[in-house]
Amino acid sequence: MLHTYCLGILLLVAGSLALYDQPSDVVELTDKNFDSLVTNNDDVWLVEFFAPWCGHCRNLVPEYQKTAKALKGIVKVGAVNADEHKSLGSKFGVSGYPTIKIFKGRDHSQYQGQRTANAMVEAALQAAKEMAFARLGKKSGSGDKSDVITLTDSNFKELVLDSEDMWLVEFYAPWCGHCKNLEPHWAKAATELKGKMKLGALDATVHTSMASRYQVQGYPTIKFFPAGKKSSGSVEDYNGGRTSTDIVNWALDKLTENVPPPEIIQVVDEETMKACAEKPLCVVSILPHILDCNAACRNDYLTMLTKLGDKYKNKMWGWIWAEAGAQTSLEEALELGGFGYPAMAVVNAKKLKFSTLRGSFSETGINEFLRDLSFGRGRTAPVKGAQMPKVSKTEPWDGKDGELPPEEDIDLSDIDLEKDEL
Repeated sequence: MLHTYCLGILLLVAGSLALYDQPSDVVELTDKNFDSLVTNNDDVWLVEFFAPWCGHCRNLVPEYQKTAKALKGIVKVGAVNADEHKSLGSKFGVSGYPTIKIFKGRDHSQYQGQRTANAMVEAALQAAKEMAFARLGKKSGSGDKSDVITLTDSNFKELVLDSEDMWLVEFYAPWCGHCKNLEPHWAKAATELKGKMKLGALDATVHTSMASRYQVQGYPTIKFFPAGKKSSGSVEDYNGGRTSTDIVNWALDKLTENVPPPEIIQVVDEETMKACAEKPLCVVSILPHILDCNAACRNDYLTMLTKLGDKYKNKMWGWIWAEAGAQTSLEEALELGGFGYPAMAVVNAKKLKFSTLRGSFSETGINEFLRDLSFGRGRTAPVKGAQMPKVSKTEPWDGKDGELPPEEDIDLSDIDLEKDEL
């Protein structure tokens, strides 16, 4: 009897450790077989890193199984129990579950699309297409060469040295084989980093002045120019890998190091609204009226938003807030306020689409909301009016508690207190 009970417990535990039955079109990957099957292989792999206790992982199972079935014989699909094989999760920077990555040998990138079979199949086929064209020595269109800025001796100072932007600059020679191999990766990285860091390329055989200034002795040579005022001492040698993933990851690390937390800006006029228009995404918070939430209460919200802004600072998003009722056009355009305050939406000002926070206005609730958006998940809706709303000019908050309007004296001389109005 005890033996049967223990066996049942063991089977229950074993079942909880795996989400995909074997045999399955989803290949079980472990720390023992990962390198031989994935990173040391020429195949394209779609790999999910999951935890057995993760609800979102369990919800993904049917779609992921359909994906594996559809891609059978075309792209390999695998899954790693990252709760058990922690070294793999750590090696590939997995910080949440489920995380899906696309591997092309040692080159890997994070899948950020929707968690549907259609979307995952499309992304995997695009990766296979890129690999096939790369073997032909051609680009598949995954990176836009126009996103790489052409630099010369004459425009280098104005575009790079005098700008506030961060730059990665490749010094190359047209005849250099390594430079030609780098070109598609450089273009793809430039596209992925657009709006966060600028990537440029300078023909060092023609524009020798800048090449000499930065002691370029081999090709390609890549230099990093930090944000703000630049000097010869602030320039760094790029020491990362040569794939687009390596370049992007290196750049994002630099962004995290050098970018201060974003300012949480109160919307008081059109000028302050530019914090939204010029960013990839903009986080819009509507906080309660100062009479409903005093200075200490409001500062607690702003402190929390600042902390979250710091966490997501490498995304280069804009962060703004307004007092309830102060910017009614903004609230209406993003469908905020109808279910109480505080409220939040994230808007893409260029695409005129937004997504609304439906969970709690708390650090945990907002973090989950923003994390889903950063991976391309979440429902969106078009901005009402098909344009960003007009902003009313208001006074900025002075940091103090609100004051009720003074009470008016009531003249009782004309009221007959003895008359029974009932």
